[in-house]
Amino acid sequence: MMRVAFAIALGWLAVPCMVPAAVAVVGNGHARSCFEAAARDQPARGALRKCDNALEDRQLPPSDRAATLINRGIVRMQARDIEGAIADYDEAIRTAPAIADAYINKGIALLRMGQHDTEAVAQLTEGLSRNPAQPAIAYYSRAVANEQLGRTRDAYEDYSRAAQLAPEWAEPAEQLQRFKVVRGKTLQG
Repeated sequence: MMRVAFAIALGWLAVPCMVPAAVAVVGNGHARSCFEAAARDQPARGALRKCDNALEDRQLPPSDRAATLINRGIVRMQARDIEGAIADYDEAIRTAPAIADAYINKGIALLRMGQHDTEAVAQLTEGLSRNPAQPAIAYYSRAVANEQLGRTRDAYEDYSRAAQLAPEWAEPAEQLQRFKVVRGKTLQG
C-alpha cells in the first residue's frame, strides 16, 4: 500500500513552489529508510546511500522498487541533481507505469530544469490521469507550467483546482489572487 507525503516546499519566484511526493514503501527495511529520508529532506549523501542500499535488494517487488526510485529522485532533487532525479523517475515509470507519482515528480523536475514547460505539462497531465493520492500537487505544478507557457486560463483553472482539493495549502489560493477574472460576451456564429 502506497501513500504520499509532502517532502519539501520552495519559494515560488526563485523556483516554482512544488511539493514532490515521497512514496511510502511498506515494511521497515532499506526501502522504508529511503522513503523517510526523502520525506524528511535528510542530507543528500546519507539519504542517497539509504536509497542505493534499498535498490540493491533484488527481491524488492516492482512497485516498491519504483517507489524507492521515486524517493531517490526526490533526494536527488533536494540535492539539485535534476538530471539524476529525472533518470530515476524514468526508471520508475519503466518499472511500474501505473504509479502516478513518477510522472508528477518528473513534471516537477522538468519545471525546475527550466525550458521544458510543455513536457512538464504532459508529464503532470499523465500523472493526473492515473489518480494520484495528492492531485493538488500536480494541478499546482501544471498551473505554474501553463503560466510560464502563457496559457493564463489553463493556469487559473489549475490553481483553482489545487485550491479546491487542498484548502489547507495556502500557496494555490495566494497565486489565484494575482488573477483578475473578466466576464464578457461570447460571439455565437
